[in-house]
Amino acid sequence: MPPFSVTTPIYYVNDVPHIGHAYTTIAADVLARWRRLSGDEVFFLTGTDEHGLKMAQAAEAQGLTPEDWADRTSERFREAWKELRISNDDFIRTTEPRHYRAVQEMLQKVYDGGDIELGTYEGLYCVACEAYYVEDELVPGDAGVSPGTPGNCPIHGRPVQRMREENYFFKLSRYQDRLLEHYDAHPEAVQPETRRNEVLGFIRQGLQDFSISRTSISWGVPIPWDPRHVAYVWFDALINYCTAMGYGSDRERFEHWWPVDYHLVGKDILRFHAVYWPAMLMAAGEAPPKCVFAHGWLLVGGEKMSKTRLNQIAPGDLVTTFGSDGVRYHFLRDQNFGPDGDFSYEAMVARYNADLANNFGNLASRVLNMAVNYLGGVAPAEREDGPLREQSAAALDGLSAGMTKLDFAGGFGAVWELIRSANAYIEDRAPWALQKAGDGAAVAAVLGDCLEVLRLVALLASPIIPDAAGELWRRLGLPGTPEDQRLPAAAAWGSLPAGSALERGPALFPRLEG
Repeated sequence: MPPFSVTTPIYYVNDVPHIGHAYTTIAADVLARWRRLSGDEVFFLTGTDEHGLKMAQAAEAQGLTPEDWADRTSERFREAWKELRISNDDFIRTTEPRHYRAVQEMLQKVYDGGDIELGTYEGLYCVACEAYYVEDELVPGDAGVSPGTPGNCPIHGRPVQRMREENYFFKLSRYQDRLLEHYDAHPEAVQPETRRNEVLGFIRQGLQDFSISRTSISWGVPIPWDPRHVAYVWFDALINYCTAMGYGSDRERFEHWWPVDYHLVGKDILRFHAVYWPAMLMAAGEAPPKCVFAHGWLLVGGEKMSKTRLNQIAPGDLVTTFGSDGVRYHFLRDQNFGPDGDFSYEAMVARYNADLANNFGNLASRVLNMAVNYLGGVAPAEREDGPLREQSAAALDGLSAGMTKLDFAGGFGAVWELIRSANAYIEDRAPWALQKAGDGAAVAAVLGDCLEVLRLVALLASPIIPDAAGELWRRLGLPGTPEDQRLPAAAAWGSLPAGSALERGPALFPRLEG
């Protein structure tokens, strides 16, 4: 089995999980489940980022130590991902001993190579971003930029702070040409194309060395050759991907998984992942990631989620109404993965009812009900081998093509086209009329095709709606779960065993009132 690795960002524990975090994590989970279904050996990583100034400030505001606050909030992320059926293989915390070892090993290697130097930095710093900005990058505040106030962070809209302290610097400027050569040789390494163009434009403007340590805080990984300093959060945080794959502890395991196939990130941290991170890896003698895919924000009412706007939505609040499958499906079918998306409760109800209740759920209910009523609840050997056979093959092809491009909406749209085709086929062939006419052979053949489509739909939809797909699989009398199967062999037409005991049951997706 070929190895395949995918990561989410590690999420800051200065706040609790919201649907923006869930959006990226669900996408990574669906991709990981798809690649497992396709026969790959998968490593799927997520976790929490627990160092930095804003984390320490959040803990202080709660009257807690940074350790206690990190423990509490990190657990909230674990709980949220369990609710959403996230199938990560590892959950990393940057306060773990394994991560300290990996960070210090990579820091020492880059330092020994001459790419880290001591200096004094004075600049404009956004605590929320844990990043420095030049004045041209800032935006005016609500009342305009007043004398002595340089402006607000372009991401968070908060005033920046002027900071001055002794720092160690990573010599990013030395890697400008190497980064351009890398992206020229590997144009697929940043996606979508608009993000790649953004990265190239940033590099061509000229790269500045950046600070990698702080002396004003102690909450972080100590610099190995100078423990007066702790690692600046990004040089610490980015290394988590390597830590989890064995860097600093198991070189053979690291070389098996690295370089990562996909870093899935939000567009606001693209620069760190597609400029700083590959340069850091080059300086340490390691390969850059194969692809950084930066998606847009999940907006609420046209605005980015933030605590100050009071528009953050907890994933669990939606799971209560829609179930984990409903949440997972909406985020990846109602939003194109790449540009910004806009969340609304009304759109979520509409998508749930149209696709899950009226199409997926309705097809499962009507076919199994007829099979129990007309065939005694036993899968027939007969097949009509009508138009659904060809449409099933098209669904697999469409899903495969979509997943290759991380076009989740398009890929699973092909599966739902099969569902709609099956519902239309039932209307056209009218098995209830065939039953009334006494044509038992025709009834069996038509329902044989429909039952086979249900098997294939359960299989192909399992990465995005694993609970409903698994329950449908069980009602078809099939052993194990869809996740136990392997494509493309499992998608061969006619694989539902004759004689399987069929079971009808309550609606998989009961309709919701808006």
